[in-house]
Amino acid sequence: MVTKNEILSLENKLYEAMKNRNTEVLDNLLHADLLFVIPNGQVITKEMDLQTYREGNLKLNEIIPSVEELNIIDDLAIITLQMELKGSYNNEFFEANYRYIRFWKKFPEGIKVVGGSGIAI
Repeated sequence: MVTKNEILSLENKLYEAMKNRNTEVLDNLLHADLLFVIPNGQVITKEMDLQTYREGNLKLNEIIPSVEELNIIDDLAIITLQMELKGSYNNEFFEANYRYIRFWKKFPEGIKVVGGSGIAI
């Protein structure tokens, strides 16, 4: 079973890792078979996501999350949230609001993100 407090704690850990480009923490939080639809409609894998941070293409200066819903179904959590992001992508500044859905699943080695999607709002 997964708890809401566990997921909220992991979400905060995820935001910090994204902001600090901490690929070691991101590697631990993302499942090897992750599939994620980014706001431009492209489907990315875990390795593609990590590479974006490794290469310094995405730099997030500010992440302001606002959780909308968090549902627990046995060992799976589904969270929807709005996020205000400020930073740069390929050295181009951006400031935008997004809505995300993320799926966390519990495994013997811990709870990991297995999928999700984000859209601009």
